[in-house]
Amino acid sequence: MKAFDFEINTENAIGVDELEERIAQGKRLKVKLGVDPTRPDLTFGHLVVFNKLREFQDQGHEAILIIGDYTAMIGDPSGRSSTRPVLTAEDVKINSQTYLDQAFRVLDKEKTTVRYNSEWFGKMGFADCLELSRKMTVARMLERDDFSKRYASNTPISIVEFLYPLIQGYDSLILDADVELGGSDQLFNMLVGRALQKDAGKPEQAVLTLPLLVGLDGYRKMSKSYDNYVSFNDSPQDMFGKVMSIPDDTMWEYYRLLLLTDAEEIARRKQGHPMDAKKNLAQELVSRFHSPESGEEALRGFEQVFSRGENPEDMTEVSMKEHSLSSDSKLVEAMDASGLFPSKKEIIRLIGQGAVKRDGERIDDRNELIGEVGEGQVIQAGKRKFFRLVP
Repeated sequence: MKAFDFEINTENAIGVDELEERIAQGKRLKVKLGVDPTRPDLTFGHLVVFNKLREFQDQGHEAILIIGDYTAMIGDPSGRSSTRPVLTAEDVKINSQTYLDQAFRVLDKEKTTVRYNSEWFGKMGFADCLELSRKMTVARMLERDDFSKRYASNTPISIVEFLYPLIQGYDSLILDADVELGGSDQLFNMLVGRALQKDAGKPEQAVLTLPLLVGLDGYRKMSKSYDNYVSFNDSPQDMFGKVMSIPDDTMWEYYRLLLLTDAEEIARRKQGHPMDAKKNLAQELVSRFHSPESGEEALRGFEQVFSRGENPEDMTEVSMKEHSLSSDSKLVEAMDASGLFPSKKEIIRLIGQGAVKRDGERIDDRNELIGEVGEGQVIQAGKRKFFRLVP
């Protein structure tokens, strides 16, 4: 097998020397990445680890994507201050399928081994669970940073959550993983996998952690909870606009972690204008997840709206007649009918922030009526969402 630098873009690389030995012996590595389908969309935060898995895949190693359909119904806070909400089996099934659809935009579908951890956990009895729990002490579990902080502050930790690192580690034991990939917040869980393999007399997996991508706000990790994310499923226009909203300093991390741009090329781009570099970043990411044509179109649309102050050409049209709206209906109803917003609550929040305009005039009243539409009204919310309201 052809070797490559395992440590590029990693934060922790544990057990790499053993990997080099296995490769020298001609072994095809089993490289594991697990994702819990807790929400419908993957984000650019996931892209960082998917890029690394694709690197291994391109080198001829076996990429194993574990869909945590069993663990998704348990919950792993990974730095959060509270227990993660429990999902139903149906929620997990739907999310699992959309995760795969999105994952194969990065991974080679034909060369990816997909496993569901319900395959083994669904067959375990209570005695098996007790036997697994013997492998870890309470003191060792409290070494995990988020657990120790919650324990010190008297914040509840369920026994099920306490078991999560063991469950994640057991995946590695079952699969005889040579490598496990994950975000830096998963380091403790991944080391548990090594410990379980060692206890069973098996070769220990190497652990490679990847940096947590900073979100659109420029300082917190990318998360849907913080509403500072870009998802694989964002439209070309939304994806382009979101990337353009990140701070200038942050975009170089996006170049490094998302586009795998080397230091020399980043240094070259830093010599130019930051706006040009950011447009290029946004266009390349849109092209990767949609098409080169979509990337070019999103660039033109952005320049039309932001550089020249014009309305976009390809706005969604919302027909009042089709949605049973009248001049006496509230503008909130029309915005909800556009399908551009997750909820009326979000629309009301945007109005309260002064982020909504009608034909260029700011709307401050959540009870504002549609009024006379004439040939149409252009409704704008924030910097990226536009639609035309027509009779």
